[in-house]
Amino acid sequence: MNSLKPLNEKTALITGASRGIGKAVALALGEAGAEVVVNYSNSPEKAEEVVAAITATGGKAYPLQANISDESQVEDLIKKVLERSSHIDILINNAGITRDGLLMRMKTQDWKDVIDINLSGVFLCTRAVTRPMLKQKSGRIINITSVVGIIGNAGQANYAASKAGVIGLTKSTAKELAPRGITVNAVAPGFISTDMTKDLDAEAILSAIPLGSFGTPEQIAGAVRFLAIDPAAAYITGQVLQVDGGMVMG
Repeated sequence: MNSLKPLNEKTALITGASRGIGKAVALALGEAGAEVVVNYSNSPEKAEEVVAAITATGGKAYPLQANISDESQVEDLIKKVLERSSHIDILINNAGITRDGLLMRMKTQDWKDVIDINLSGVFLCTRAVTRPMLKQKSGRIINITSVVGIIGNAGQANYAASKAGVIGLTKSTAKELAPRGITVNAVAPGFISTDMTKDLDAEAILSAIPLGSFGTPEQIAGAVRFLAIDPAAAYITGQVLQVDGGMVMG
């Protein structure tokens, strides 16, 4: 029964939710009973497909367009969510891009674009939800980082820097918001089968993964679901949960 779902009466905003990991997280939280706000930047059709998949099973969802690297668009996004849903209980900062290239050849714009979306976007969205979450004295914020932000990766200086920055932002924000009962954690995927990894050298990567396979978006969604829903996660904050097949240990 719907009344038994753990996220009934909760609203979850997921950035970059039209595909990949964001889509899997949206479906998982929708299944758990949350009203899901499917944020997208350039894929309205894909976002509508995610909304349709959630509502087809009796869930609640709606799409909202916003470029999360734009301060005014982020503020407008949060305003629209609050007008429609009246509260925001869960924020999943998932949206991200890559612009790979060796450092000596990396264009300054490619550096800025990745930092703007992957790091500044997380800051802007987190700052925008802080006030309503502080008022309600509750909230769960989950940032999608990457193991690349922990170990680095040749040809991804911009991406690694952005994801390492997300980890530092997660820990600092967790300390600031903990007194009001708001938890802030990060999930660090390893190599996951998505559009972002489809062109990589699979054989070389798999040799570095003890479990011997790429992960799935659904496995990342499972980790996010735990941090967003499970009562046991209420005492977890400022942590980075690695979901990487054992690629990075220690």
